[in-house]
Amino acid sequence: MINLFQPQVGDAELAAVAEVFDSKWLGHGPRTKAFEAAFAERLGVAPEHVLFLNSGTAGLFLALELLDLAEGDEVVIPSMSFLAAANAIVSAGATPVFCDVDPRTMNPTWEHIEAAVTPRTKAVVVLHYGGCPGDVVEIAERCRERGLALVEDSACSVDSRVDGRAAGSFGDLAMWSFDAAKVLVTGDGGMLYVRDAERAQRARRLAYHGLVQATGLAYAKVSHRWWELEVPEVGRRVIGNDLTAAIGLVQLGRLPEFTGRRKEIVALYDRELADVEGLKTPPPLPDGHESSHYFYWVQMDARIRDQVASDLLAADVYTTFRYAPLHKVPTYKSDAELPGTEQASGETLCLPIHPGLADADVLTVVAELRKAIETRGRDLARETTDVPAAG
Repeated sequence: MINLFQPQVGDAELAAVAEVFDSKWLGHGPRTKAFEAAFAERLGVAPEHVLFLNSGTAGLFLALELLDLAEGDEVVIPSMSFLAAANAIVSAGATPVFCDVDPRTMNPTWEHIEAAVTPRTKAVVVLHYGGCPGDVVEIAERCRERGLALVEDSACSVDSRVDGRAAGSFGDLAMWSFDAAKVLVTGDGGMLYVRDAERAQRARRLAYHGLVQATGLAYAKVSHRWWELEVPEVGRRVIGNDLTAAIGLVQLGRLPEFTGRRKEIVALYDRELADVEGLKTPPPLPDGHESSHYFYWVQMDARIRDQVASDLLAADVYTTFRYAPLHKVPTYKSDAELPGTEQASGETLCLPIHPGLADADVLTVVAELRKAIETRGRDLARETTDVPAAG
C-alpha cells in the first residue's frame, strides 16, 4: 500500500529517547524547555511565548479558552477545517460561524471571512490548507482593525512562510500539530504560540491544572511548604513531556530535509499530471509564499471523484479528502450556504505525499490516477450520451 502519510523516524530519534531513559526524567523537563526554545527561535519569538503540549487539539482548546468567550459570542472559521477547531469553539462556550473558501486553494480570503462577521463576532480561526499560508497577512491586518482575535490553525504549516515570516506568527495565537501523520512528528504532541505575554503566562497555568507554580522538587528548593496549592482558576493537564520533546528536537533539525523532499514530490506530481485531461493540480504559490506541502490535492469532475478514489484504493494507493465541510455536520447546527466549499468538497482528492515516497512510488500513483481518470471519464461520457432527450 502506498500510504497517504508516513512518519520519518529512525536511529537519531531512538538515540534521543534512549538519552531520556538514561536520565530517569521522562516528564515535563529540560528537553521540553529545549524544544520550546528551538521552536521559538524558528518563529522569531521569545521562548516564554511558546508551549509544548500533548496534542495540537489541546492547543486549539487552550487557545479558544484564553479568549474568554461567552454564550452568544461567535467565532468565524472556514467550513473546510479539521473538526477539532469547531469543537474547541463550542467547548469555549461560543458558536462557530462557517465561512466559505476559494475552491482552488481551499483557503479563505478576507472577503469570505467578512461575509460571516456579525456584531457578535469575537474571533477568527484560519487553517493554512495543506501548508499554504493563504491570505493570512491581509486577514491578520483586517482582524486587528476590527478588534477581532486571530487564531492560526497551523497544524499543516510547520515550515510555511510569507516573505520569510513563519506562518503562525501573524495572529494572536497559533498551534501546530506533531501527530504521527504530520510533517514533524513526535507521536502525539503540539505547540502553542501566544503573542501576549500575560496571556502566555496564563496559558502555562491552564496547561498544568491552573497551578501558579509546580509542587515538586524544583519548587521545593525555593519555597517553604512547597506542596501547598495556589490555583486561581481551574485548568487541566495537557503539557508535553521529555520523551516526545526529545523526538521533536531531532525532527526539528531534520525539517529542511523533510520539506525539501516534499517539494520534490510536488514538482514531480505537477510535471507528470500536467497533461491529464479533466484534472487540475494545485494552483502555484504566490510570490514570497513557502509551503510545508502537507497535502497534494487534485480536482476533477465531482461525478467521478469517489469512483477514482475507490479505483486507486483497489490498486493499493490510499487517497482521501481533507477536510469534510463542517457546516454539513448536524452537531454544529449551521444553515450556511457556501458554494466554494461545496464545489471543492465534491471535486478534491488528496494524494500520497511524504518523504518516504520514492520517485517510483509517485510515478505509480500517477499511472493509477491516469488510468482511473480515463476509465471513469469514458464511463461518464457514455452515460451522458445514453441519456434520452427530454420530451
